[in-house]
Amino acid sequence: MSNDMGWRAAGRRMILKMRRKPASAANDDLSLTLSHREIIRKKAFLRGVYEKFYNEIKREICCGGEGGRLVELGSGGGFVKEVIPGVITSDILRLPFVDVVFSASEMPFKDGAVDGFMMLNAFHHLNDVAAFLRETSRCLKKGGRLVMIEPSNTPLARFIWKYLHGEPYDPAGGWKLPRGGPLSIANSAMPYIVFNRDSKRLEEEFPSLRLMSVKTHTPFMYLLSGGMSYGQLLPSFAMNIVMRVDDALKPFYDLLGMFVTVKMEKI
Repeated sequence: MSNDMGWRAAGRRMILKMRRKPASAANDDLSLTLSHREIIRKKAFLRGVYEKFYNEIKREICCGGEGGRLVELGSGGGFVKEVIPGVITSDILRLPFVDVVFSASEMPFKDGAVDGFMMLNAFHHLNDVAAFLRETSRCLKKGGRLVMIEPSNTPLARFIWKYLHGEPYDPAGGWKLPRGGPLSIANSAMPYIVFNRDSKRLEEEFPSLRLMSVKTHTPFMYLLSGGMSYGQLLPSFAMNIVMRVDDALKPFYDLLGMFVTVKMEKI
């Protein structure tokens, strides 16, 4: 057995031991998103991760001033309005707690009408990245920003996303994914593919979208939360300690960071 196959087998065994309940076969239905919403709110570590990420996006997307039109794409079961009041929530699924339903490849906004787009773990589910970036460029006003937080490609992240995570991770993949449900199709390596591996293509095909920064962060907070599928690995009172440890590990983020914040600007 090759080392790669051995790691995959070990990962499957660990998932079977840790998973709280079997994965749903219908991975895109409304009930799954509602379930995610409940999990996010009930698990202290996971809610803390979401709050941290929303505040990070809030800092990075600061454009348009008060009253600017900010849109979250792929809102899912999150709670962004509690951190960024006034944001327009959206999803491709018709959910009772989102404002607008549309595809990120065909948005209902006029040219130059949006001050900022934000995404949290939604970019790697897009089935046509180029179509999304064209729409983003069309809808953003000059100086408007696209800010997203997505899986990273550090050594630790590659191991986790490839062997211990339920979604595909293929750093050799392209900018398109097979057609399917919004949750069942994915490539967790898509941020690395577009913003690192193919950064020259990005610059050539989308000169109006300037890549401002790509920053890795959050080594252990999300892992210890158990995510959506596993149980929280530490008691809730330890959350602040873990957050401080994550902050202290900043010099090692390029080795250990599980997530990346990507910031682009319309020029």
